[in-house]
Order: sequence, then structure tokens, then C-alpha cells
Amino acid sequence: MHRRLFTSAALALTAVASLTAPPAWAQKKVVMGVSIPAATHGWTGGVVYWAKRAGAELEKEIPGLKVMVKTAGSASEQANQVQDLVTVNKIDTLVILPFESAPLTQPVAQVKNKGVFVTVVDRGLTDPTAQDAYVAGDNPGFGKVAGEYLAKAIGGKGNVVVLRGIPTVIDNERVDAFNAVMKEHPDIKVLDAKHGNWNRDDAFKVMQDYLTRFKQIDAVWASDDDMAVGVQKAIAQARRSDVKLVLGGAGSKEYIKKVMDGDKLVTADVTYSPSMIADAMRLTARARAKGEPLPEKTIIPSVLITKDNAKQYYFPDSPF
Repeated sequence: MHRRLFTSAALALTAVASLTAPPAWAQKKVVMGVSIPAATHGWTGGVVYWAKRAGAELEKEIPGLKVMVKTAGSASEQANQVQDLVTVNKIDTLVILPFESAPLTQPVAQVKNKGVFVTVVDRGLTDPTAQDAYVAGDNPGFGKVAGEYLAKAIGGKGNVVVLRGIPTVIDNERVDAFNAVMKEHPDIKVLDAKHGNWNRDDAFKVMQDYLTRFKQIDAVWASDDDMAVGVQKAIAQARRSDVKLVLGGAGSKEYIKKVMDGDKLVTADVTYSPSMIADAMRLTARARAKGEPLPEKTIIPSVLITKDNAKQYYFPDSPF
């Protein structure tokens, strides 16, 4: 039977229910490996923070649970780490946020075929059968919300450039949804879309190229707050006044603060919290410890952040 889609609302109800009854942990001890990208930029810095925090909390909560968090600086390093978690650390459960989708699909599939339960987070694999469960933000919603706001902000017409993330399934989902919105506005021209790899320096170089090639740019969809930093740096250095909007995403405290303070170029943001790794770890560990099935998909909605609601998403003590 196909397991049902879980929403954040359902998650909330489950959380409330779990508070009213003591958990019935199974006798089986769970050994869970968590494989995530290293803190190469702000968002993944948040992922590392939340993963380590959740691991410590879960080991206190669940008797006998062992959690190992591993970080990797590349797809190849992560693939090797995943194999080591199975052969050396003898994990029976894997929660993985892939560095990239394609290079990790086969290594993760091999792990699953050895009987390890696999939860994939955020960056989906190219073959969904290589996983047991998937936890992510609403990536199509992320692109749709961004596209709708951008189109409205520039009055339905003008020149737009796009900075994509790392080549992944979620990047495709975001950009496809954004482009679908743009097709509804024939007076908006998307001049180009290149990968900035969710990296400030890469985004800076891409934006420099755009500014050199295009004499009129009305708005930039950076699709990530770290990339937006590089974009704004390039615009400032070029002393260009034609750009009226830079829209990032993921809800970093730096960019939410810009929205709150009425920044001239940054008037909105879109949520995509790195704390989803902690959500995935909790869901997976608790289900495995109780011997219960895990929902096939858990999707966390993307929300538009404007000056009206920015305060509720601003956490100054957060690493991201």
C-alpha cells in the first residue's frame, strides 16, 4: 500500500500526540549514520549545527540509540563515508543530505540493498527507489513563491537573470516552477540562468558576467541568500543602478534582517530552513526505535517573508 504524504500540519499533530503518551521503544537498538555536506556556506553551516544538536538530543531521548554525524566536502568523499558507515560503523539506518544528486544515487542504493533504512533529505536522488523516505522543503513551492513575488514586484515586465544552485533534483524543481510562473508573464524576459552553486564567490563571478553582457537588468533571482551576497557585491562594484530587486531564498538571518530594515534591493525572502535535517533525524530515529513505518514523503512548505512577517522568522542567535 502506498504510504501517505505527510505535511507540516500532520507533523504538528503527530508531535502533539507524542507529548500526551509515553513512547513505546522497540527492543532493537538503532545505529544511525547521518551524512551531510560540510559547512561550505551559510545554509550547510546551519545543517551541520542542527544535525549535531539533534543527534545529541535524540541519544538522550531514545534508549540505546547511537548517532554518528559525518560531514563531507565533496560528492566523492561523501560516497566513501557512506560506505564506511556501513562497513566500519555497522549502521542500520542512514539519514543523508546528498552533496549532489547523481553521484550519490548509486552509493546510496547499494547501502539500501544491504538492508539499511535510508532517509534522503533535501537534495533528492535521481532514482527515488534508492531511498525509503524523503524529507524536504517544498522546492516547487520555493520557485513558485519566488517567481510570483518577483513578477509582481517588477510590474509584470522587464529583464531578469537567474542564478541556479548546485546541479540537483531540487534545483531543477525550483527553476522549473519559477520558469512556469515566468511563462505567465510574456513581458518578462529571462536573459540567462547559470549555476552559482549556492556559493557567494561563484555567484559573484556569474553576476559579474551578467552585468558585463546585459546593459539592462531589472531583477535578479539568486535563489539562495548566500548567492545573493555575491550578487549584491557584484552590483555594488559595477555601480549599476538598473537592478531594482535581488531575491534570494532560504531565510538566512542576514537577509531577513535586510527585509526587516527596509533594504532597497532586498524586499522579500523565501523560507527553506536547514533545521529540516533535524526534523528528518527525529522522524527517522523515532520510527525506527518504535518499529513503525515512516511516511514516504514529508514536505515542509515554503513561505514568503516580507517586512510584515519577517520578525517571526528572525533568529539572531542561529548560525544561519
